Amino acid sequence: MLSVINRLSIFVDGNNMFYAQQKNGWFFDPRRVLNYFTRDPATHLVNAFWYTGLKDVQDQRSFRDALINLGYTVRTKMLKEFYDDQQHKFSQKANLDIEIVIDMFNTVDQYDRVILFSGDGDFERAIELLRSKNTHITVVSTEGMIARELRNATDRYLDLNDLRPEIEKIDKSELILEKTA
Repeated sequence: MLSVINRLSIFVDGNNMFYAQQKNGWFFDPRRVLNYFTRDPATHLVNAFWYTGLKDVQDQRSFRDALINLGYTVRTKMLKEFYDDQQHKFSQKANLDIEIVIDMFNTVDQYDRVILFSGDGDFERAIELLRSKNTHITVVSTEGMIARELRNATDRYLDLNDLRPEIEKIDKSELILEKTA
């Protein structure tokens, strides 16, 4: 009997996920994310993309290098400053949604499944179009930060907190204890 290979691409909206993790009070490990979603031998990871905004060209340099060493393609954009009239304060935003969608459609023939780490409702239409091409879409986010439109458009929604035991960043001393137990 032939086994079916599931070709998988992962797209991580880094800034969106930073705030989701901050809200939850814990952070995930990019290596454990890859391991978790590729643990099925029938799953072949085609691409893993990570998108993040930068304050300057050296911002997050060691983290970006670590992501690249893990196999992620890292896309960056300089943060822009905006004034929020309602809150009377400045905020910074990189807005990498277009880059994520371009990469999704530019590589659409390479995968059967997508894992999108984001709660941004701006992805609704892109997800609908990908699903019309028989692509299975899973969105990973957290309650209170996932847009209703995005959750409705996806095939499957996973809450970060449900994945915590599998993907949480473990400090190195805990990892040593885990290996010796």
